[in-house]
Amino acid sequence: MAEMLSRTEELATVRRFEAAGFRAWPAASVHYDGTWLTRLTAGYPAKRLNSVNPLDPDDVRDLPQRIAQAERRFETCGRKLTFRLSPLAGRAISRHLDGEGWEHFSESLVMGLPLEGQEAVHGAIDQIPLKDLTRFVDAAVRTQRLDPALRAGLSEVIGAIQPEVGLFVIEHQETAVASAICVHDGDLAGLFEIATDPAERGKGLGRRIVLSALKWARLRGARQAWLQVEADNRQALRLYEAIGFSEIYRYHYRRPAAA
Repeated sequence: MAEMLSRTEELATVRRFEAAGFRAWPAASVHYDGTWLTRLTAGYPAKRLNSVNPLDPDDVRDLPQRIAQAERRFETCGRKLTFRLSPLAGRAISRHLDGEGWEHFSESLVMGLPLEGQEAVHGAIDQIPLKDLTRFVDAAVRTQRLDPALRAGLSEVIGAIQPEVGLFVIEHQETAVASAICVHDGDLAGLFEIATDPAERGKGLGRRIVLSALKWARLRGARQAWLQVEADNRQALRLYEAIGFSEIYRYHYRRPAAA
């Protein structure tokens, strides 16, 4: 009974952060097939915005037919079928995809940090978020080394965020050297698109912008910070762990093997 309760509590926690993630980083198109959530965004290629997200371990009926239907939907949008599997997906889907020879790629961690009593956050530099979306997107394109053609798509995604958004940029000699988005959603503060110009790394800019963003959210009532980071990004993981973030759960992506 205790083990069952623990599993139930685990899934409830995952559902909370998955829902917060969907609100904080909204797709242009959303479709439900049972409890499978398909998110598609023609203007921006991020995997989180273009994936099938199963949200109930028990929803495993008619897998071949539903996967084929999802693939047609992705083809219509000009995307390659991709599944994003969190603990909510359960094992049956993974076993089916294994049997079909699907690739497993891009594992990520969801990490959390309680904000109560965090002296580093309390003592962080006060920073006023940008109000100019175009200026922030230009900064993000620079710090992340994005294709400039993605400006419009990134602007559309950020502009569609419904919770309160803080857009943070650190500049040096009027040039963006670090950028981050903080989404304040009730008692949660989600961090997204954290980046430092590669030429400026090792100077503490990532730590500074994260702490300033969290201080902003903390003053607005956030009690829990969270973020997503790829498991092989050792530099980012060291930064977040040094601040005090710890792993909550993991997810990964699956796609059909290349022909």
